[in-house]
Amino acid sequence: MSMPTQGSGLDSGYQAAGAPPTADEVRGSSIGELMRQVTTDLSTLMRQEVELAKAEIRQEGKKAGKAAGLFGGAGFGGYMVALFVSIALWQFLDNVMDSGLAALIVAVLWAVIAGVLYSMAKKNAERIRGLKQTNDSVQRIPDALKPHPEGVTR
Repeated sequence: MSMPTQGSGLDSGYQAAGAPPTADEVRGSSIGELMRQVTTDLSTLMRQEVELAKAEIRQEGKKAGKAAGLFGGAGFGGYMVALFVSIALWQFLDNVMDSGLAALIVAVLWAVIAGVLYSMAKKNAERIRGLKQTNDSVQRIPDALKPHPEGVTR
């Protein structure tokens, strides 16, 4: 994926992605030209960050979608197995005790299994990676560009 670039905003040859301008180039530029270049550079930076986030979301979304589909199929197969094993266990216990008590034992067994699976799912959900590259990139933006409302006085 290619990164968008901006052309020079100053007549002196300063490039947005290149080396910073020299002191003579800055002295020869008006405040308006300098502000326009800063605005252009910030705009380019924000566009690039948004594009990075979108690309990362697409990439991670495709992986998650495929995994979700496979988990869905496996879950349905597992559900069918669990259903028939539960019925078989219920029928087996029905031979040695009351049918209602046998059903209750099977239900309690499934409640324990559901609790264990919930606990495992919660631990896995806490390890979701998120947008690692985008977060790293945004954290490198200089502090001067980040808002600091607690220090602002009017």
